[in-house]
Amino acid sequence: MFKNLTKELKEFILRGNVLDMAVGIIIGAAFGKIVDSLVKDVIMPPIGLILGKVDFSNLYLQIYPYNVHYNSLQAAKDAGAVTINYGIFINNIISFLIVACAVFILIKAINKLKNSIIKQDKIEQENTSKTCPYCCSTIPLKATRCPFCTSTLTQD
Repeated sequence: MFKNLTKELKEFILRGNVLDMAVGIIIGAAFGKIVDSLVKDVIMPPIGLILGKVDFSNLYLQIYPYNVHYNSLQAAKDAGAVTINYGIFINNIISFLIVACAVFILIKAINKLKNSIIKQDKIEQENTSKTCPYCCSTIPLKATRCPFCTSTLTQD
């Protein structure tokens, strides 16, 4: 029984879809880290500078305790203050938009490639095939009899 389970598990893992999914998840996680760094380290500092030297990752709204001010979000967290971290939320929104744009561009490129392959296949098929005038099936260009309806064809 255990041997049969391991065999089934091995077949499942070695299936193409599972391996493709695993590679996609690993690359997606790495891509997420790159985008996160792009937002935090490249995009947000100039935006913060333009907006008056604002550090978005340090923007927060303190809910509790009242009448106490902390110099940074980390200091507020260390003191146990209750905060709404809207600066981190803004960073995450920008990260999401960058990932969404990148995925959109990738999907658009893949669709363009697919369409060009489909067009090329149609051109090749048009050069090597014709339509049977009796049953409208696609048949080889040199065929003298339709393999689908067995009609005798005249050579054009």
